[in-house]
Amino acid sequence: TMEHGGRMRQIRNGGSISPAPAASTNKVTVVLGAQWGDEGKGKVVDLLAQDADIVCRCQGGNNAGHTVVVDSIEYDFHLLPSGIINPKVTAFIGNGVVIHLPGLFEEAEKNCKKGQSLTGWDKRLTISDRAHIVFDFHQAADGIQEQQRQEQAGKNLGTTKKGIGPVYSSKAARSGLRMCDLVSDFNEFSQRFTVLANQYKSMYPSLEIDIDGELNRLKVYAEQVKPMVKDGVYFIYEALHGPRKKILVEGANAALLDIDFGTYPFVTSSNCTVGGVCTGLGIPPQCIGEVYGVVKAYTTRVGIGAFPTEQNNESGDRLQSRGREFGVTTGRRRRCGWLDLTLLRYAHMINGFTALALTKLDILDVFADIKVGVSYKINGKTIPYFPANQEVLNKVEVEYHILPGWNTDTSNARTFEDLPENAKKYVLFIEDMLGIPSKNGLIVWLSLIRLM
Repeated sequence: TMEHGGRMRQIRNGGSISPAPAASTNKVTVVLGAQWGDEGKGKVVDLLAQDADIVCRCQGGNNAGHTVVVDSIEYDFHLLPSGIINPKVTAFIGNGVVIHLPGLFEEAEKNCKKGQSLTGWDKRLTISDRAHIVFDFHQAADGIQEQQRQEQAGKNLGTTKKGIGPVYSSKAARSGLRMCDLVSDFNEFSQRFTVLANQYKSMYPSLEIDIDGELNRLKVYAEQVKPMVKDGVYFIYEALHGPRKKILVEGANAALLDIDFGTYPFVTSSNCTVGGVCTGLGIPPQCIGEVYGVVKAYTTRVGIGAFPTEQNNESGDRLQSRGREFGVTTGRRRRCGWLDLTLLRYAHMINGFTALALTKLDILDVFADIKVGVSYKINGKTIPYFPANQEVLNKVEVEYHILPGWNTDTSNARTFEDLPENAKKYVLFIEDMLGIPSKNGLIVWLSLIRLM
């Protein structure tokens, strides 16, 4: 039977009557990187997770790196949602995440040795049964692919060599293996693993795979991880439609690394924009609430690819040294440049940020003048879009707006009102230029982890 407006009240099936699905009661809060990653998402998630019930990862793998400091102890997270550091939080790794099991347990072990915050992590972690597994041969193939690119094209993609691209390739080719396969019939799993391993050996003749040895290790991991593996769709559905809960989604990577919308081909292999939250967790769009874009007060990028506001000069070196800009996962030196508002407008078009979290503002304390990229020109003409083609993006001319610096130490500032006048103007300039609705405001976090 149907009510006005078409809402189904009852479903008849074989003579039985089932109630219609319950109305949504909870919405998820999403934290996403708005640049090329390394914006300080871990710090923002750590703050929001203090009163969260569930913190989720929806895409990527251990190619991500989030750093959180608690009681002067620095924790590094790659696969585990960094919100798990709160002992009251249930952490969830969704179906869109790819999981390297040795990496997962090694990460947990290393962080447990640092302090007590991760005690009982395995009792508080749920893993979607639909998440794909990264095998050691995926990681080895990643390294071979990078070597081949260097030899054949004179440059590689600058991947983390964590096997992320190869395992998403297996997923798309429908030959991948998932957590549900691992914890079900291990004999069937072993047969499919052997087929997949042999496929990789055929593709990469130099690749050596100890099939029996890896299967023996995977059998041990299967027993360890089995209590954590659940039907992810039902887990999220219950969280959304059950008692009141605060659900937080921790994005990995960032908008300009998205496989569809990033600076292709120098991108990651998953959707790290807001659409990846729906597909990577199995939730409907109407369940997404606040979407916070995390923005560094300047711009950094690890690895290869176009970077219009990059500063290969004293300013760039100063940003790099003051910001201690090295990748959490790779340890690579980050390239540095001025804030790019064209890039941020593009990220906002895709994600629809309801507010921004501005990090590392105090790194700019020592600059007399601060440049902000406000638009791009091609052949002398201003363009209203962010170019898709890398060659075009490499040639754009950036138009800068220069703001006066504040030459004041802001490391002790705790509120917006504590900031020097020119620092306030810098923040408000960003807000005005991006057109973030004033009712949402601009959330400001300062850079030093101890302030978090």
